Amino acid sequence: MPPTLASLVHHSALKLTVRAGEDRLDVPVRWAHVSELADPVPYMEGGELLLITALKLDAEDPEAMRRYVKRLVGAGVVGLGFAVGVNYEDIPEALVDAAEAEGLPLLEVPRRTPFLAISKAVSAAIAADQYRAVTAGFAAQRELTKQALVEGPEGLLAALAAQVDGWTALYDASGAVVATAPEWAGRRAARLTADVERLRERPAPASSVVAGPADEDRVELHSLGTGRRPRAALAVGTASALGTAERYAVHSAIALLTLTTERSRSLHAAEQRLGAAVLRMLLAGEPDHARAVAGDLYGALLDAPFRVVIAEVGSALRGPEAGGADNDPLGALTEAVESAAARAGEAVLVVPEGERLVVLAADGGAAVGACGEYGATVEAARAGDQGEDEELVVGVSAPVGPVAAGAAYKQAEQALSVARRRGRVYVEHEQLAAGSVLPLLADDAVKAFADGLLRALHEHDATGRGDLVASLRAWLSRHGQWDAAAADLGVHRHTLRYRMRRVEEILGRSLDDPDVRMELWLALKATAPE
Repeated sequence: MPPTLASLVHHSALKLTVRAGEDRLDVPVRWAHVSELADPVPYMEGGELLLITALKLDAEDPEAMRRYVKRLVGAGVVGLGFAVGVNYEDIPEALVDAAEAEGLPLLEVPRRTPFLAISKAVSAAIAADQYRAVTAGFAAQRELTKQALVEGPEGLLAALAAQVDGWTALYDASGAVVATAPEWAGRRAARLTADVERLRERPAPASSVVAGPADEDRVELHSLGTGRRPRAALAVGTASALGTAERYAVHSAIALLTLTTERSRSLHAAEQRLGAAVLRMLLAGEPDHARAVAGDLYGALLDAPFRVVIAEVGSALRGPEAGGADNDPLGALTEAVESAAARAGEAVLVVPEGERLVVLAADGGAAVGACGEYGATVEAARAGDQGEDEELVVGVSAPVGPVAAGAAYKQAEQALSVARRRGRVYVEHEQLAAGSVLPLLADDAVKAFADGLLRALHEHDATGRGDLVASLRAWLSRHGQWDAAAADLGVHRHTLRYRMRRVEEILGRSLDDPDVRMELWLALKATAPE
Protein backbone atom coordinates (compact mmCIF):
# COMPACT_ATOMS: atom_id res chain seq x y z
CA MET A 1 0.00 0.00 0.00
CA PRO A 2 1.20 3.62 -0.49
CA PRO A 3 2.86 5.46 2.42
CA THR A 4 0.62 7.12 4.98
CA LEU A 5 1.24 9.72 7.64
CA ALA A 6 1.05 6.90 10.18
CA SER A 7 3.83 4.97 8.46
CA LEU A 8 6.03 8.07 8.46
CA VAL A 9 5.33 8.70 12.16
CA HIS A 10 6.30 5.10 12.92
CA HIS A 11 9.48 5.40 10.82
CA SER A 12 12.15 5.07 13.50
CA ALA A 13 14.74 7.17 11.68
CA LEU A 14 12.53 10.24 11.22
CA LYS A 15 11.53 10.82 14.87
CA LEU A 16 8.32 12.66 13.95
CA THR A 17 5.83 13.74 16.63
CA VAL A 18 2.10 14.24 16.09
CA ARG A 19 0.89 17.62 17.40
CA ALA A 20 -2.60 17.70 15.81
CA GLY A 21 -4.96 15.52 13.74
CA GLU A 22 -4.05 12.21 15.43
CA ASP A 23 -7.23 10.59 14.06
CA ARG A 24 -6.35 11.26 10.41
CA LEU A 25 -2.96 9.65 10.06
CA ASP A 26 -4.17 6.81 7.82
CA VAL A 27 -4.42 9.13 4.81
CA PRO A 28 -2.15 8.11 1.89
CA VAL A 29 0.71 10.50 1.04
CA ARG A 30 1.27 11.11 -2.66
CA TRP A 31 4.42 13.20 -2.19
CA ALA A 32 6.44 15.29 0.32
CA HIS A 33 6.87 18.89 -0.80
CA VAL A 34 8.91 21.71 0.72
CA SER A 35 7.61 25.26 0.33
CA GLU A 36 8.20 28.42 2.33
CA LEU A 37 5.71 30.44 0.31
CA ALA A 38 3.08 32.28 2.24
CA ASP A 39 0.56 30.77 -0.20
CA PRO A 40 1.79 27.49 -1.71
CA VAL A 41 -1.72 26.40 -2.75
CA PRO A 42 -1.35 27.24 -6.48
CA TYR A 43 1.46 24.67 -6.64
CA MET A 44 -0.37 21.83 -4.85
CA GLU A 45 -2.12 18.92 -6.59
CA GLY A 46 -3.59 17.25 -3.51
CA GLY A 47 -2.30 14.41 -1.35
CA GLU A 48 0.95 16.14 -0.37
CA LEU A 49 2.72 16.33 2.98
CA LEU A 50 3.84 19.98 3.09
CA LEU A 51 7.13 20.63 4.91
CA ILE A 52 7.84 24.16 6.26
CA THR A 53 10.05 26.13 8.65
CA ALA A 54 7.65 29.14 8.66
CA LEU A 55 10.36 31.35 7.21
CA LYS A 56 7.83 33.71 5.64
CA LEU A 57 4.87 33.04 7.89
CA ASP A 58 3.65 34.88 10.94
CA ALA A 59 3.05 31.56 12.67
CA GLU A 60 2.08 33.23 15.94
CA ASP A 61 -0.87 35.14 14.42
CA PRO A 62 -4.04 33.09 15.03
CA GLU A 63 -6.03 34.71 12.24
CA ALA A 64 -3.22 34.34 9.69
CA MET A 65 -2.76 30.68 10.67
CA ARG A 66 -6.49 29.96 10.39
CA ARG A 67 -6.49 31.35 6.84
CA TYR A 68 -3.28 29.49 5.97
CA VAL A 69 -4.43 26.10 7.24
CA LYS A 70 -7.89 26.48 5.73
CA ARG A 71 -6.40 27.04 2.28
CA LEU A 72 -4.11 24.03 2.66
CA VAL A 73 -7.03 21.77 3.56
CA GLY A 74 -9.04 23.14 0.66
CA ALA A 75 -6.17 22.30 -1.71
CA GLY A 76 -6.09 18.68 -0.54
CA VAL A 77 -2.89 18.82 1.51
CA VAL A 78 -3.00 15.76 3.78
CA GLY A 79 -0.47 16.84 6.40
CA LEU A 80 1.84 19.63 7.53
CA GLY A 81 5.41 19.01 8.77
CA PHE A 82 6.91 21.82 10.87
CA ALA A 83 10.66 21.89 11.50
CA VAL A 84 11.42 23.12 15.05
CA GLY A 85 14.70 24.69 16.09
CA VAL A 86 15.06 26.63 12.81
CA ASN A 87 12.87 29.74 12.86
CA TYR A 88 10.82 28.66 15.88
CA GLU A 89 12.02 26.59 18.83
CA ASP A 90 8.56 25.07 19.10
CA ILE A 91 5.44 24.98 16.94
CA PRO A 92 3.45 28.13 17.74
CA GLU A 93 0.15 27.49 19.47
CA ALA A 94 -1.67 29.54 16.84
CA LEU A 95 -0.68 26.98 14.19
CA VAL A 96 -1.47 24.01 16.45
CA ASP A 97 -4.92 25.41 17.24
CA ALA A 98 -5.64 26.13 13.55
CA ALA A 99 -4.60 22.59 12.55
CA GLU A 100 -6.76 21.08 15.30
CA ALA A 101 -9.73 23.19 14.21
CA GLU A 102 -9.45 22.08 10.56
CA GLY A 103 -8.52 18.46 11.34
CA LEU A 104 -5.19 18.79 9.52
CA PRO A 105 -2.48 16.43 10.85
CA LEU A 106 0.47 18.49 12.11
CA LEU A 107 3.83 16.73 12.54
CA GLU A 108 6.74 18.12 14.47
CA VAL A 109 10.02 17.57 12.65
CA PRO A 110 13.09 17.63 14.92
CA ARG A 111 16.08 19.73 13.89
CA ARG A 112 18.25 16.67 13.31
CA THR A 113 15.78 15.28 10.73
CA PRO A 114 16.32 17.00 7.37
CA PHE A 115 13.38 17.46 5.05
CA LEU A 116 15.31 15.48 2.46
CA ALA A 117 15.13 12.40 4.70
CA ILE A 118 11.33 12.66 4.80
CA SER A 119 11.13 13.13 1.02
CA LYS A 120 13.39 10.11 0.49
CA ALA A 121 11.27 8.01 2.86
CA VAL A 122 8.10 8.94 0.99
CA SER A 123 9.75 8.32 -2.39
CA ALA A 124 11.11 4.95 -1.27
CA ALA A 125 7.72 3.87 0.07
CA ILE A 126 5.99 4.91 -3.15
CA ALA A 127 8.58 3.04 -5.22
CA ALA A 128 8.22 -0.03 -3.02
CA ASP A 129 4.45 0.10 -3.37
CA GLN A 130 4.72 0.39 -7.16
CA TYR A 131 7.20 -2.50 -7.23
CA ARG A 132 4.81 -4.62 -5.18
CA ALA A 133 1.98 -3.69 -7.55
CA VAL A 134 4.05 -4.58 -10.62
CA THR A 135 5.20 -7.85 -9.05
CA ALA A 136 1.64 -8.71 -8.07
CA GLY A 137 0.54 -7.78 -11.57
CA PHE A 138 3.05 -10.15 -13.16
CA ALA A 139 2.01 -12.90 -10.75
CA ALA A 140 -1.62 -12.27 -11.66
CA GLN A 141 -0.75 -12.36 -15.35
CA ARG A 142 0.91 -15.76 -14.92
CA GLU A 143 -2.08 -17.11 -13.02
CA LEU A 144 -4.56 -15.73 -15.54
CA THR A 145 -2.56 -17.18 -18.44
CA LYS A 146 -2.44 -20.56 -16.73
CA GLN A 147 -6.17 -20.57 -16.12
CA ALA A 148 -6.89 -19.42 -19.68
CA LEU A 149 -4.82 -22.31 -21.08
CA VAL A 150 -6.16 -24.96 -18.71
CA GLU A 151 -9.74 -23.94 -18.00
CA GLY A 152 -10.50 -21.51 -20.85
CA PRO A 153 -12.38 -18.22 -20.44
CA GLU A 154 -14.37 -19.55 -17.45
CA GLY A 155 -11.19 -20.28 -15.51
CA LEU A 156 -9.75 -16.90 -16.46
CA LEU A 157 -12.87 -15.13 -15.19
CA ALA A 158 -12.69 -16.99 -11.87
CA ALA A 159 -9.02 -16.11 -11.42
CA LEU A 160 -9.63 -12.45 -12.28
CA ALA A 161 -12.56 -12.24 -9.82
CA ALA A 162 -10.24 -13.53 -7.09
CA GLN A 163 -7.51 -11.04 -8.04
CA VAL A 164 -9.79 -7.99 -7.85
CA ASP A 165 -11.87 -9.33 -4.92
CA GLY A 166 -15.04 -8.84 -6.91
CA TRP A 167 -16.94 -10.45 -9.78
CA THR A 168 -16.46 -10.74 -13.54
CA ALA A 169 -18.65 -11.48 -16.54
CA LEU A 170 -18.07 -12.21 -20.23
CA TYR A 171 -20.57 -11.11 -22.91
CA ASP A 172 -20.76 -12.39 -26.47
CA ALA A 173 -21.07 -10.34 -29.65
CA SER A 174 -24.83 -9.97 -29.19
CA GLY A 175 -24.46 -8.59 -25.66
CA ALA A 176 -25.71 -11.76 -23.95
CA VAL A 177 -23.97 -13.08 -20.82
CA VAL A 178 -21.74 -16.06 -21.64
CA ALA A 179 -20.15 -16.75 -18.25
CA THR A 180 -19.76 -15.16 -14.81
CA ALA A 181 -17.56 -15.67 -11.78
CA PRO A 182 -18.75 -16.31 -9.16
CA GLU A 183 -22.05 -17.76 -10.37
CA TRP A 184 -24.11 -15.43 -8.17
CA ALA A 185 -22.99 -12.51 -10.37
CA GLY A 186 -25.17 -13.70 -13.26
CA ARG A 187 -28.18 -11.60 -12.26
CA ARG A 188 -26.05 -8.49 -11.73
CA ALA A 189 -24.32 -9.00 -15.09
CA ALA A 190 -27.64 -9.47 -16.92
CA ARG A 191 -28.79 -6.02 -15.80
CA LEU A 192 -25.89 -4.44 -17.71
CA THR A 193 -26.97 -5.67 -21.16
CA ALA A 194 -28.04 -2.19 -22.29
CA ASP A 195 -24.70 -0.72 -21.17
CA VAL A 196 -22.83 -3.46 -23.08
CA GLU A 197 -24.87 -2.74 -26.22
CA ARG A 198 -23.97 0.94 -26.01
CA LEU A 199 -20.30 0.01 -25.58
CA ARG A 200 -20.47 -2.21 -28.69
CA GLU A 201 -21.52 0.80 -30.75
CA ARG A 202 -18.07 2.33 -30.17
CA PRO A 203 -14.96 1.14 -32.06
CA ALA A 204 -12.73 -1.22 -30.06
CA PRO A 205 -10.94 -0.84 -27.76
CA ALA A 206 -13.49 0.98 -25.63
CA SER A 207 -14.35 1.05 -21.94
CA SER A 208 -16.81 2.66 -19.58
CA VAL A 209 -17.56 2.76 -15.87
CA VAL A 210 -21.03 1.99 -14.57
CA ALA A 211 -21.60 3.33 -11.09
CA GLY A 212 -24.36 1.29 -9.49
CA PRO A 213 -26.72 2.40 -6.72
CA ALA A 214 -25.38 2.96 -3.22
CA ASP A 215 -25.95 -0.68 -2.26
CA GLU A 216 -24.20 -2.05 -5.33
CA ASP A 217 -20.73 -2.05 -6.81
CA ARG A 218 -18.61 -0.17 -9.30
CA VAL A 219 -18.42 -1.91 -12.68
CA GLU A 220 -15.92 -1.42 -15.48
CA LEU A 221 -16.91 -2.55 -18.98
CA HIS A 222 -14.25 -3.27 -21.60
CA SER A 223 -14.78 -4.25 -25.24
CA LEU A 224 -12.80 -7.18 -26.62
CA GLY A 225 -11.50 -7.61 -30.15
CA THR A 226 -9.24 -5.86 -32.61
CA GLY A 227 -11.79 -5.16 -35.33
CA ARG A 228 -13.97 -2.10 -35.70
CA ARG A 229 -16.93 -4.03 -34.29
CA PRO A 230 -16.18 -5.55 -30.84
CA ARG A 231 -16.53 -9.30 -30.66
CA ALA A 232 -17.23 -9.50 -26.92
CA ALA A 233 -17.13 -7.52 -23.67
CA LEU A 234 -15.73 -7.98 -20.17
CA ALA A 235 -17.34 -6.65 -16.98
CA VAL A 236 -15.39 -6.27 -13.73
CA GLY A 237 -17.34 -5.42 -10.59
CA THR A 238 -15.60 -4.26 -7.41
CA ALA A 239 -16.51 -2.46 -4.22
CA SER A 240 -14.20 0.47 -5.05
CA ALA A 241 -11.85 1.76 -7.74
CA LEU A 242 -9.14 -0.64 -8.88
CA GLY A 243 -5.63 -0.32 -7.48
CA THR A 244 -2.45 -0.62 -9.51
CA ALA A 245 -2.11 -4.39 -9.07
CA GLU A 246 -5.76 -4.99 -9.89
CA ARG A 247 -5.43 -2.76 -12.95
CA TYR A 248 -2.53 -4.92 -14.20
CA ALA A 249 -4.69 -8.01 -13.73
CA VAL A 250 -7.61 -6.52 -15.67
CA HIS A 251 -5.37 -5.43 -18.55
CA SER A 252 -3.84 -8.91 -18.69
CA ALA A 253 -7.32 -10.47 -18.78
CA ILE A 254 -8.36 -8.14 -21.61
CA ALA A 255 -5.28 -9.11 -23.63
CA LEU A 256 -5.82 -12.84 -23.05
CA LEU A 257 -9.54 -12.69 -23.84
CA THR A 258 -8.86 -10.62 -26.96
CA LEU A 259 -6.29 -13.21 -28.05
CA THR A 260 -8.83 -15.96 -27.40
CA THR A 261 -11.45 -14.03 -29.36
CA GLU A 262 -9.19 -13.46 -32.35
CA ARG A 263 -8.10 -17.09 -32.29
CA SER A 264 -11.76 -18.08 -32.19
CA ARG A 265 -12.35 -15.93 -35.26
CA SER A 266 -9.65 -17.86 -37.15
CA LEU A 267 -11.18 -21.15 -36.07
CA HIS A 268 -14.60 -19.82 -36.96
CA ALA A 269 -13.39 -18.99 -40.47
CA ALA A 270 -12.06 -22.53 -40.84
CA GLU A 271 -15.36 -23.93 -39.58
CA GLN A 272 -17.22 -21.81 -42.12
CA ARG A 273 -15.11 -23.26 -44.95
CA LEU A 274 -15.86 -26.76 -43.70
CA GLY A 275 -19.53 -25.88 -43.39
CA ALA A 276 -19.58 -24.59 -46.97
CA ALA A 277 -18.18 -27.92 -48.15
CA VAL A 278 -20.83 -29.83 -46.18
CA LEU A 279 -23.56 -27.63 -47.67
CA ARG A 280 -22.33 -28.17 -51.24
CA MET A 281 -22.33 -31.96 -50.73
CA LEU A 282 -25.85 -31.91 -49.30
CA LEU A 283 -27.16 -29.83 -52.21
CA ALA A 284 -25.37 -32.13 -54.66
CA GLY A 285 -27.29 -35.11 -53.26
CA GLU A 286 -24.33 -36.65 -51.42
CA PRO A 287 -25.57 -36.88 -47.81
CA ASP A 288 -23.21 -39.72 -46.88
CA HIS A 289 -20.15 -37.74 -47.98
CA ALA A 290 -21.52 -34.67 -46.23
CA ARG A 291 -21.94 -36.62 -42.99
CA ALA A 292 -18.37 -37.95 -43.22
CA VAL A 293 -16.97 -34.45 -43.71
CA ALA A 294 -19.19 -32.94 -41.00
CA GLY A 295 -17.70 -35.20 -38.33
CA ASP A 296 -18.30 -34.13 -34.73
CA LEU A 297 -18.60 -30.47 -35.70
CA TYR A 298 -21.85 -30.69 -37.68
CA GLY A 299 -22.73 -34.38 -37.34
CA ALA A 300 -25.36 -33.80 -34.66
CA LEU A 301 -27.07 -31.28 -36.94
CA LEU A 302 -27.47 -33.90 -39.67
CA ASP A 303 -28.83 -36.54 -37.28
CA ALA A 304 -32.11 -34.70 -36.69
CA PRO A 305 -34.55 -32.69 -38.82
CA PHE A 306 -33.13 -29.33 -39.75
CA ARG A 307 -34.30 -26.26 -41.64
CA VAL A 308 -32.58 -24.31 -44.39
CA VAL A 309 -32.66 -20.55 -43.93
CA ILE A 310 -31.71 -18.15 -46.73
CA ALA A 311 -31.34 -14.44 -46.03
CA GLU A 312 -30.34 -11.66 -48.38
CA VAL A 313 -30.31 -7.88 -48.53
CA GLY A 314 -31.61 -5.53 -51.18
CA SER A 315 -29.52 -3.44 -53.53
CA ALA A 316 -29.47 -0.49 -51.12
CA LEU A 317 -27.15 -2.43 -48.84
CA ARG A 318 -24.90 -3.98 -51.46
CA GLY A 319 -21.52 -2.82 -52.59
CA PRO A 320 -18.80 -0.69 -50.97
CA GLU A 321 -21.25 2.09 -50.07
CA ALA A 322 -23.36 -0.20 -47.95
CA GLY A 323 -22.22 1.41 -44.73
CA GLY A 324 -19.87 -1.18 -43.28
CA ALA A 325 -20.38 -3.12 -40.05
CA ASP A 326 -22.75 -0.56 -38.59
CA ASN A 327 -25.28 -1.19 -41.39
CA ASP A 328 -24.85 -4.91 -41.94
CA PRO A 329 -28.12 -6.79 -41.31
CA LEU A 330 -26.60 -10.09 -42.50
CA GLY A 331 -23.73 -9.68 -40.04
CA ALA A 332 -26.17 -8.86 -37.25
CA LEU A 333 -28.31 -11.88 -38.15
CA THR A 334 -25.20 -14.09 -38.11
CA GLU A 335 -24.29 -12.85 -34.64
CA ALA A 336 -27.81 -13.44 -33.36
CA VAL A 337 -27.98 -16.99 -34.78
CA GLU A 338 -24.52 -18.07 -33.66
CA SER A 339 -24.90 -16.56 -30.19
CA ALA A 340 -28.26 -18.27 -29.67
CA ALA A 341 -26.84 -21.62 -30.83
CA ALA A 342 -23.78 -21.25 -28.58
CA ARG A 343 -25.91 -20.49 -25.52
CA ALA A 344 -28.14 -23.49 -26.26
CA GLY A 345 -25.18 -25.77 -26.99
CA GLU A 346 -26.50 -26.72 -30.42
CA ALA A 347 -24.69 -26.99 -33.74
CA VAL A 348 -25.48 -24.50 -36.50
CA LEU A 349 -24.03 -24.23 -40.00
CA VAL A 350 -23.69 -20.67 -41.31
CA VAL A 351 -22.37 -20.12 -44.84
CA PRO A 352 -22.05 -16.65 -46.43
CA GLU A 353 -22.79 -16.74 -50.19
CA GLY A 354 -22.00 -13.29 -51.54
CA GLU A 355 -24.98 -11.10 -50.74
CA ARG A 356 -26.75 -14.10 -49.21
CA LEU A 357 -26.50 -16.03 -45.98
CA VAL A 358 -27.40 -19.73 -45.84
CA VAL A 359 -28.07 -21.33 -42.46
CA LEU A 360 -28.70 -24.97 -41.55
CA ALA A 361 -30.19 -25.11 -38.06
CA ALA A 362 -31.95 -27.74 -35.96
CA ASP A 363 -35.72 -27.65 -36.29
CA GLY A 364 -37.25 -26.10 -33.19
CA GLY A 365 -33.84 -25.04 -31.91
CA ALA A 366 -32.55 -21.73 -30.59
CA ALA A 367 -30.91 -20.73 -33.88
CA VAL A 368 -34.17 -20.93 -35.87
CA GLY A 369 -35.89 -19.07 -33.06
CA ALA A 370 -33.24 -16.35 -33.22
CA CYS A 371 -33.89 -15.96 -36.97
CA GLY A 372 -37.59 -15.44 -36.31
CA GLU A 373 -36.92 -12.98 -33.47
CA TYR A 374 -34.50 -10.98 -35.57
CA GLY A 375 -36.97 -10.88 -38.45
CA ALA A 376 -39.69 -9.67 -36.09
CA THR A 377 -37.37 -6.94 -34.78
CA VAL A 378 -36.58 -5.68 -38.28
CA GLU A 379 -40.28 -5.89 -39.23
CA ALA A 380 -41.19 -3.77 -36.19
CA ALA A 381 -38.46 -1.25 -37.03
CA ARG A 382 -39.83 -0.91 -40.56
CA ALA A 383 -43.34 -0.41 -39.24
CA GLY A 384 -42.01 2.43 -37.10
CA ASP A 385 -40.05 3.94 -40.01
CA GLN A 386 -36.82 3.15 -38.18
CA GLY A 387 -35.38 0.54 -40.52
CA GLU A 388 -36.35 1.50 -44.03
CA ASP A 389 -32.77 1.00 -45.24
CA GLU A 390 -32.56 -2.55 -43.93
CA GLU A 391 -33.86 -4.39 -47.00
CA LEU A 392 -33.48 -7.78 -45.35
CA VAL A 393 -35.59 -10.77 -46.44
CA VAL A 394 -35.48 -14.25 -44.90
CA GLY A 395 -36.95 -17.47 -46.25
CA VAL A 396 -37.17 -20.67 -44.18
CA SER A 397 -37.77 -24.20 -45.42
CA ALA A 398 -39.86 -26.93 -43.84
CA PRO A 399 -38.04 -29.45 -41.57
CA VAL A 400 -36.12 -32.03 -43.61
CA GLY A 401 -33.35 -34.59 -43.35
CA PRO A 402 -30.00 -34.68 -45.19
CA VAL A 403 -31.47 -36.55 -48.19
CA ALA A 404 -33.95 -33.72 -48.89
CA ALA A 405 -31.52 -30.81 -48.38
CA GLY A 406 -31.78 -29.80 -52.04
CA ALA A 407 -35.56 -29.62 -51.87
CA ALA A 408 -35.32 -27.63 -48.62
CA TYR A 409 -33.00 -25.13 -50.30
CA LYS A 410 -35.60 -24.60 -53.04
CA GLN A 411 -38.32 -24.20 -50.42
CA ALA A 412 -36.28 -21.53 -48.65
CA GLU A 413 -35.74 -19.74 -51.97
CA GLN A 414 -39.48 -19.86 -52.68
CA ALA A 415 -40.25 -18.44 -49.24
CA LEU A 416 -37.60 -15.78 -49.82
CA SER A 417 -39.19 -14.82 -53.14
CA VAL A 418 -42.63 -14.52 -51.54
CA ALA A 419 -41.20 -12.43 -48.69
CA ARG A 420 -39.66 -10.06 -51.22
CA ARG A 421 -42.89 -9.70 -53.24
CA ARG A 422 -45.06 -9.18 -50.19
CA GLY A 423 -42.69 -6.71 -48.54
CA ARG A 424 -42.18 -9.08 -45.62
CA VAL A 425 -38.96 -9.76 -43.71
CA TYR A 426 -39.49 -13.36 -42.62
CA VAL A 427 -41.55 -16.09 -44.32
CA GLU A 428 -41.61 -19.83 -43.59
CA HIS A 429 -42.44 -22.29 -46.35
CA GLU A 430 -45.30 -23.79 -44.34
CA GLN A 431 -47.01 -20.41 -44.39
CA LEU A 432 -47.26 -20.62 -48.18
CA ALA A 433 -49.11 -23.93 -48.09
CA ALA A 434 -51.33 -22.85 -45.20
CA GLY A 435 -52.27 -19.55 -46.82
CA SER A 436 -53.90 -18.62 -50.10
CA VAL A 437 -52.51 -18.45 -53.62
CA LEU A 438 -54.37 -15.20 -54.23
CA PRO A 439 -51.74 -12.88 -52.71
CA LEU A 440 -49.30 -14.26 -55.29
CA LEU A 441 -51.43 -12.75 -58.04
CA ALA A 442 -50.15 -9.30 -57.06
CA ASP A 443 -47.05 -9.99 -59.16
CA ASP A 444 -46.75 -7.50 -62.05
CA ALA A 445 -46.22 -10.28 -64.58
CA VAL A 446 -49.44 -11.99 -63.51
CA LYS A 447 -51.37 -8.71 -63.72
CA ALA A 448 -50.00 -8.06 -67.19
CA PHE A 449 -51.11 -11.54 -68.33
CA ALA A 450 -54.57 -11.00 -66.83
CA ASP A 451 -54.98 -7.59 -68.50
CA GLY A 452 -54.04 -9.08 -71.84
CA LEU A 453 -56.39 -12.03 -71.45
CA LEU A 454 -59.40 -9.90 -70.54
CA ARG A 455 -58.66 -6.82 -72.71
CA ALA A 456 -61.01 -7.88 -75.56
CA LEU A 457 -63.89 -8.39 -73.13
CA HIS A 458 -63.33 -5.00 -71.49
CA GLU A 459 -63.21 -3.35 -74.94
CA HIS A 460 -66.51 -5.03 -75.85
CA ASP A 461 -68.15 -3.84 -72.61
CA ALA A 462 -66.85 -0.30 -73.19
CA THR A 463 -69.06 -0.05 -76.32
CA GLY A 464 -72.15 -0.49 -74.18
CA ARG A 465 -73.20 -3.71 -75.94
CA GLY A 466 -73.30 -5.86 -72.80
CA ASP A 467 -71.56 -6.68 -69.57
CA LEU A 468 -69.52 -9.72 -70.47
CA VAL A 469 -66.88 -9.36 -67.71
CA ALA A 470 -69.45 -9.21 -64.89
CA SER A 471 -71.42 -12.05 -66.49
CA LEU A 472 -68.29 -14.21 -66.76
CA ARG A 473 -67.42 -13.54 -63.12
CA ALA A 474 -70.92 -14.48 -61.95
CA TRP A 475 -71.02 -17.63 -64.08
CA LEU A 476 -67.60 -18.83 -62.89
CA SER A 477 -68.37 -18.07 -59.24
CA ARG A 478 -71.50 -20.26 -59.56
CA HIS A 479 -69.50 -23.11 -61.17
CA GLY A 480 -71.43 -22.79 -64.45
CA GLN A 481 -74.91 -23.04 -62.88
CA TRP A 482 -77.08 -20.98 -65.25
CA ASP A 483 -80.07 -20.27 -63.08
CA ALA A 484 -78.06 -19.24 -60.00
CA ALA A 485 -75.68 -17.02 -61.98
CA ALA A 486 -78.56 -15.42 -63.94
CA ALA A 487 -80.35 -14.69 -60.68
CA ASP A 488 -77.22 -12.99 -59.32
CA LEU A 489 -77.11 -10.79 -62.43
CA GLY A 490 -80.84 -10.19 -62.57
CA VAL A 491 -81.16 -11.45 -66.16
CA HIS A 492 -82.83 -14.41 -67.88
CA ARG A 493 -80.74 -17.57 -68.19
CA HIS A 494 -81.03 -17.42 -71.98
CA THR A 495 -79.48 -13.95 -71.90
CA LEU A 496 -76.60 -15.32 -69.82
CA ARG A 497 -76.14 -18.25 -72.26
CA TYR A 498 -75.90 -15.78 -75.13
CA ARG A 499 -73.30 -13.71 -73.28
CA MET A 500 -71.12 -16.76 -72.53
CA ARG A 501 -71.21 -17.72 -76.23
CA ARG A 502 -70.01 -14.19 -77.03
CA VAL A 503 -67.16 -14.60 -74.50
CA GLU A 504 -66.09 -17.80 -76.27
CA GLU A 505 -66.28 -16.12 -79.67
CA ILE A 506 -64.28 -13.06 -78.59
CA LEU A 507 -61.59 -15.01 -76.71
CA GLY A 508 -61.45 -17.92 -79.15
CA ARG A 509 -61.56 -20.37 -76.24
CA SER A 510 -64.06 -22.91 -74.97
CA LEU A 511 -65.48 -22.47 -71.49
CA ASP A 512 -65.91 -26.25 -71.31
CA ASP A 513 -62.10 -26.48 -70.86
CA PRO A 514 -61.31 -26.47 -67.10
CA ASP A 515 -57.88 -24.90 -67.76
CA VAL A 516 -59.53 -21.98 -69.58
CA ARG A 517 -61.98 -21.47 -66.75
CA MET A 518 -59.13 -21.57 -64.22
CA GLU A 519 -57.09 -18.98 -66.14
CA LEU A 520 -60.09 -16.70 -66.57
CA TRP A 521 -60.98 -16.92 -62.88
CA LEU A 522 -57.42 -16.10 -61.79
CA ALA A 523 -57.31 -13.25 -64.31
CA LEU A 524 -60.53 -11.83 -62.87
CA LYS A 525 -59.07 -12.11 -59.34
CA ALA A 526 -55.78 -10.49 -60.36
CA THR A 527 -57.56 -7.51 -61.93
CA ALA A 528 -60.32 -7.13 -59.37
CA PRO A 529 -60.30 -3.76 -57.57
CA GLU A 530 -58.88 -3.97 -54.02
